Amino acid sequence: MTPIELIPAIDIRNGLCVRLLQGDFERETRYDVDPIERVGWYQALGAQRVHIVDLDGAREGSPRNHALIAQMAANGVAVQLGGGIRERTSLARALDIADRVVIGSLAVTDPATVMSWLEEFGAERIVLGFDVRIDGAGTAFVTTHGWTQISDLSLEAAIDGYLGAGLRHVLCTDVERDGAMGGPNLALYAWAAQRWPAIRFQASGGVRDAADLTALGTTGAAAAISGKALLDGRIGEQEMRRFLRNA
Repeated sequence: MTPIELIPAIDIRNGLCVRLLQGDFERETRYDVDPIERVGWYQALGAQRVHIVDLDGAREGSPRNHALIAQMAANGVAVQLGGGIRERTSLARALDIADRVVIGSLAVTDPATVMSWLEEFGAERIVLGFDVRIDGAGTAFVTTHGWTQISDLSLEAAIDGYLGAGLRHVLCTDVERDGAMGGPNLALYAWAAQRWPAIRFQASGGVRDAADLTALGTTGAAAAISGKALLDGRIGEQEMRRFLRNA
């Protein structure tokens, strides 16, 4: 079995590399690393792609760190960019520096617009980011606005609504597990990959170590997003190389 692709994540706030616990801006960990140098390090290890989140953009509703992110992408690594992209001008600008853009809240609140973007820009360049919380019955409901609001839209209904638009990439985060280092929700991604085999799922939230990446590879997910485990050194260089596409 081909190992799952590891996509290193870097979250930017006020120009710094940070991680939030379960998306809470009041529970922030700052890392003493240069974001540009960090991208170069991941690239040197074999990363084909990095996942960058503009947290200021996500909070304020429009991108805020494009100049820095453009520098992070300057050496040619593919960038998957999210955070605050809620209208076409921001999307077009983001696609000038990123090969893929993640659309989150708007995919829930304005599906007609997002479907038109899938048609205009192509399904390979747009990733729908569905951040979910699991209720007591085991149903995944999509959250919006930086995970602060839980909608009445299930993940199943959300994805089904985009199938006619040619949806190809979905980044799914189990909010309760994000940054908590409790392990990924393997059952969620196994269910999703079986339910929609034509969609390439990116698993996010809870990755602690290389064993979790191996386990995610058995679910059918195409990729795993990891930030904290890499920044904390829980996954070593040699282990990372096993899961980086260009290694």
